[in-house]
Amino acid sequence: MAETYFLNIPLGDSDVEKLKPGDIVYLTGLVYTSRDMGHLRISNLLKEGKPLPVSFKGGAVFHAGPVAAKRGDKWELSVIGPTTSIRMEPYAQMVGELGVKAIIGKGGMAQESLNSYNKYKQVYLQAPPGCAVKLSAAVKEIKEVHWLDMGMPEALWVLDVEKFGPLIVTMDSNNISVYQQIKDSAYQTLNEMYS
Repeated sequence: MAETYFLNIPLGDSDVEKLKPGDIVYLTGLVYTSRDMGHLRISNLLKEGKPLPVSFKGGAVFHAGPVAAKRGDKWELSVIGPTTSIRMEPYAQMVGELGVKAIIGKGGMAQESLNSYNKYKQVYLQAPPGCAVKLSAAVKEIKEVHWLDMGMPEALWVLDVEKFGPLIVTMDSNNISVYQQIKDSAYQTLNEMYS
């Protein structure tokens, strides 16, 4: 039976290891956004031996591009929803090495990520697509933004969130992927239909 967890960031191994597919998670703390170009920039900075603007250890990375407006010297969030995560698959190992514990997005990741989730004790959390307003309501404030030269969606946003969710565990640290289970089931059904 699915459980509901209210977790505080930074997350530890024990927070992640207890999560199983179908569990519902709400997060409180700092969540970082990053998409294709953000992951590429992180990779390049690491290769060049340059510092990153934030520490990802124990953190949560949201594959999302927020819509925000600057009022005075403060950014205000309008909406934020998940983007397709598979595009970040080439960076699975890097994200694990950085100490990220939760990856939030939509559509899941592939086998390389699943291997990293087991090795580094990580979890993938499916954010509900089409619920950008609901998700943004849990963002208390935008703490920082980095790399706006790449554009608003690709920048690294630091969001202070409270009970951010609901997020559904769909890939866990024990090599279980709901997405792979669905694919396997579909292939089996097709084989039975045409054999």
